[in-house]
Amino acid sequence: MSWRASITTVCALALALLLSGCASLPFFGKKDEAPAATQAGSDRAVYSLEVDAPNSELRKLLLTYLDLSRFQNAPATDSISGVELDRLAAAAPAQARSLLETEGYFNAEVHITRETTSTDTPHFKVHVEPGPRATIEKWTVNVQGDLQNRVRTDEEDAVVELAALRRRWGLKAGEPFRQGAWNDAKNITIAQLRAEGYPAATWVSTTAKVDAQNNTVTISVLADSGPLFHMGPISIEGLKRYQEEDVRRLSTFYPGQPYSEQLLLDYQDRLVKVGLFEGAVIEIDPNPDKAAAAPVLIRVKELPLQASTVGVGYSANTGPRLTLEHLHRRVFGSSWIAKNKVELGPKLTSWQGELTSHPLEGLYRNLVSGSAERLESADEIRKSWSARVGRAQDTPTIERLYYAELTHSNLETAAGAASSDAASLNYNWIWRRVDSVLLPTKGITLSLQGAVGFAKGRDITVDGPLEGRGPFTRAWGRVTWYQPVGTWYATLRSEVGHVFVRDRVGVPDTLLFRAGGDESVRGYAYRTLGPMVDGVVTSGRMLWTGSAEIARPISPQRPAFWWAAFIDAGQAADRWSDLHPALGYGVGLRWRSPVGPLRVDLAYGQEVHKTRVHMSVGVAF
Repeated sequence: MSWRASITTVCALALALLLSGCASLPFFGKKDEAPAATQAGSDRAVYSLEVDAPNSELRKLLLTYLDLSRFQNAPATDSISGVELDRLAAAAPAQARSLLETEGYFNAEVHITRETTSTDTPHFKVHVEPGPRATIEKWTVNVQGDLQNRVRTDEEDAVVELAALRRRWGLKAGEPFRQGAWNDAKNITIAQLRAEGYPAATWVSTTAKVDAQNNTVTISVLADSGPLFHMGPISIEGLKRYQEEDVRRLSTFYPGQPYSEQLLLDYQDRLVKVGLFEGAVIEIDPNPDKAAAAPVLIRVKELPLQASTVGVGYSANTGPRLTLEHLHRRVFGSSWIAKNKVELGPKLTSWQGELTSHPLEGLYRNLVSGSAERLESADEIRKSWSARVGRAQDTPTIERLYYAELTHSNLETAAGAASSDAASLNYNWIWRRVDSVLLPTKGITLSLQGAVGFAKGRDITVDGPLEGRGPFTRAWGRVTWYQPVGTWYATLRSEVGHVFVRDRVGVPDTLLFRAGGDESVRGYAYRTLGPMVDGVVTSGRMLWTGSAEIARPISPQRPAFWWAAFIDAGQAADRWSDLHPALGYGVGLRWRSPVGPLRVDLAYGQEVHKTRVHMSVGVAF
């Protein structure tokens, strides 16, 4: 071989090696899809995603649960590389179809396209054609076990219970099928069965057959109720300071009574409300072998024997105040609760004391109480005291209080002074049926008070003293109605009162009526609406007030904060013909706190042409 041929061969080999090495460079290699962009200094893929769906519901579903969406804004520790991004993009159509099936779309078509933006960032577009949504064609809810056996023998409560299970089933014929609704229907049904006497109930089978071609679903479920449970013996844990009878007397059931979850919830509620326990948990033994007399276990957490509270506050009715409270739950080692409260303020100075027995049979409690106060309002000074002895009963829907009372009041105004005393027999009754005692939005409450007694009074006027004595009757009532209206919540209230007595008989001012203030007619100061005598507001023998309010949450993101608009009206008088209601109206803010609503209202009083701010906490029944 000549030297020239040797040189040619060497150059050819070198050129071949050079070209083979360069083939791995981007501009010599095979052209594929544009690679994913990465953040500088990392392997994290950066990309954008768009979901094209016919409605916002499906678009939100895919943007929430598609892996391609979840990793888009993931933290650096959970980020993906370009290779993983390609894998997620390839898997996205199948994953999207699975997600759409949970919403009842079994024939969906999903396509994904990839583009590169001007910044070389990959842009993925998921296009969705969901097709028709599947609906429920047929459904059956059946049971076996004791419930079905009792239905066969036509036991009325069993027939009613099975009918209620079927009536409340959440997926009826013609409704769209959704996985979430399917799960909810099963959970709610078995929970209802367990709550209504069959705590050992289980599912035997739950089937949802999908006909994708016709977009229909056939549902069939079968539950085994197990045995009907009956209430058995009670055992109590956690008692150290208080007596076992204080717990047993509050029982809402008797041995042998058919079990229901509501019985235990009512019992638990009574234990907490009695004022001796911080909390209570009541459980039944779910062992089917003990169903004939299922043991009931009560665990209580006792409140301290004594508690003292110091508070500083402000009331739109009486101004700033300092309060001192003391509570002893077994005073002198007895089965009585002693409460004392002192309130100190520039307009109101008061003391309230009460002795209440621990619960007795029938949820009754004996009570002895007294109070004394000095109140300045509407250019007057009222000094009063009262003493009462009686009995109270507190059930989940009704509160009763009946008592004998001695009352004294001394009223000093620019028109003179009046002193009066009364002895009376009283009955107070509260009935409520609302969705929540603390934060009601639907339902009705009714409060009634009645009293008969004997009063004597002495008025000192510019014309000399006037004295009178005689019998009297007092009646008062208030009804409040709560009702949702679309996205709004309406509250209507009406209050009426009347003291039946001869004109010359002096009834203590605490038994008469005035209007104005936070829980009466907003836009007017506390106790400033009443009959005028020599230019001075006094208390009347008749009362009427009414209120209409509508409210709604300020935004869906903060459902506990509401705004409201209202109009109030009312007045007190000595004759119905003289009662001319005063109007007040305005707007307010509400915070629906865990302990009750906090209200701040800005109200305009039409009679006085002034604007007032009112603040209150809780719900007045």
